Formats: sequence, C-alpha cells, structure tokens
Amino acid sequence: MALKVKAVERKIKFTKDENDPGVYRYVMQPELYIALSQAKVIREAALRSGVSQGVMKACWDAAGEVIKAWATEGHSVALPGLGSMRFGLRAKSVEKVEDVKSSLITSRRIIFTPTQDLKDELADTAIQITCYDRNGDIVKRVTSADAGTVEDPEGDGQESGDGGSLSQTVSAPQISGTTPFAETTSVSIQAEQGAEIRYTTDGSTPTAESSLYSEAFTLSNTATVKAIAIKNGQSSEAASKTFTKSDDDTGEND
Repeated sequence: MALKVKAVERKIKFTKDENDPGVYRYVMQPELYIALSQAKVIREAALRSGVSQGVMKACWDAAGEVIKAWATEGHSVALPGLGSMRFGLRAKSVEKVEDVKSSLITSRRIIFTPTQDLKDELADTAIQITCYDRNGDIVKRVTSADAGTVEDPEGDGQESGDGGSLSQTVSAPQISGTTPFAETTSVSIQAEQGAEIRYTTDGSTPTAESSLYSEAFTLSNTATVKAIAIKNGQSSEAASKTFTKSDDDTGEND
C-alpha cells in the first residue's frame, strides 16, 4: 500500500513584463481516490467478519446514531480501531465578557484523533509521487519509503476542554519590500508558524487557489501585492501593500 501524491509545476511568480516567464515550482498535493459508498464498506466488513450484510448494516446504523448522540453532548467518542471523534468549534476571541456571544463562532468542527497505531501505520506508508510539468505531461515518478511526521489535530493548540473553547484567529501575514523602487524590488511575506501563504500581485483578493508563496520574489513594475495566511483550514484577513516604481505615475505607497 502507498499514498499517492502528485507534484504539479505551477507558476508562483507573476510580473507585468511580457518577456519575463515568471518563476515555476513543483507543488505537491495528495491524489484523491474515489469515494467508497457505505454499501461497499458494509459488504466488505460483513465478508471479513462472517456476519450477514443485514446484521452488519443494523450494527453500522446503530453505532452511527450512538456516536452522533454522544458527540453532540460533548463527549469524545471512541471509533474502534481508528481513534476518537468529537465536536469542536473555531471562534474569535474578545477582551470583555459582555462581548461574548454566539456570533463570534466562525465554524463548527468535527475533530478526528487517530490512535497511535493508525498514526504509526500512516507514517510508515510509502509515498508514490507523480510529477506533472506545466503542460500536464508526466515527467517523473518517485517512490519513497521514508517514515514521515503525522499531524495530530489534538496538538495544534487551537482548542481545549471537552466541548472546545474560543480559539484565536489566524493573523494576517506581513508583506515587506522597498517602495518606491528604481529598477526592481524584492518582496517577502511572513506568516505565523505552520501557516501557508497565498498571494496575488494584481490587486485582487487572494484565495486558497491563488499562488503559493515559497520564497521572496522580484517585482519590476508597479504592483499591489495581497496575501492571506491559511492554517488548519482557516484563512486570515488579507494583507495589502502597493509597490511603486519611481518612474511610474500609477500606484500609491503603503
């Protein structure tokens, strides 16, 4: 068994210079398998256990109802052989108790915490990487059996307690660089530890699909850089900075 990953060559540096090809990097992401239906899982479980599909489905449905009922009461519910599940939330923090209200909650979460055995198996699983160039052609395949680190959702420092607590929002990243500039300027972006950065250079608001920041990049024309930080599925407010070329009449300094 192996985890399938794809590395796709994507453009991460954009400029307004038509003669500048920009900068490309190979960005990795997991290959998604097809979703297995409940019926298929029940059939396989019935085959492995030796019980009828009808009995297995009845047990499956009953277990699901028990898990939902207990989890919504604030319990961390065991999932046999897998780990545990509980409900939690993300919310904005406030200084004054009179400002605490339900509208501060930004999302309700389902949190799965794997067992150590499951984490060990995942860490020991080989990785198969298929590399695609910017034209979509396969240019390389890599297989690695190196052990990896498995992220533990219970250790992200965002929540505590049985039912979850108010968590901090993700801080907006910081954009640095010289403006105004003469010929070119180097732009760097920093975010809190563990967050990825997505950015644009055309003044549009970045999303999770925008260019992934990996290293400082160079601008040779006036541009407005905007960036967001994404951590544990939560996005920050967008940071913005305009870089103005000294001989360009457009743009403004931030």
